[in-house]
Amino acid sequence: HRFWIISAITIVRVRDKRPMYIKVSVNAGAKKESITKKKENEFAISVRETAERNMANRRVVEIVREVCGAKGIVKIISGHHSPSKILSVDY
Repeated sequence: HRFWIISAITIVRVRDKRPMYIKVSVNAGAKKESITKKKENEFAISVRETAERNMANRRVVEIVREVCGAKGIVKIISGHHSPSKILSVDY
C-alpha cells in the first residue's frame, strides 16, 4: 500500500489513504512472545499477557505497530473476544 514515485532528482514516498487489513491468530498466555507470518497479510502472534481485561489485545496492537512500523492508528476491527482477529493498520 506504499508507492514510490521516482523522478530524475528525488524519490518521494506517497501514502495510500486506505488502511491495510491484517488477519491475526492470537495465542494468549504463551511462555514466549513470537510472531509468525502465515501469508502476506496473515500472522500468528503469541503473547505472554492473558486474555483478561483486554491485556492480550493491547499487546497484539503494540506488536503489530512495531512490526509494521506504523506511526498511525492500529485498531482491532473484529474479534475482540476471539483468538482470530482482523486489525486495521493506518500508516
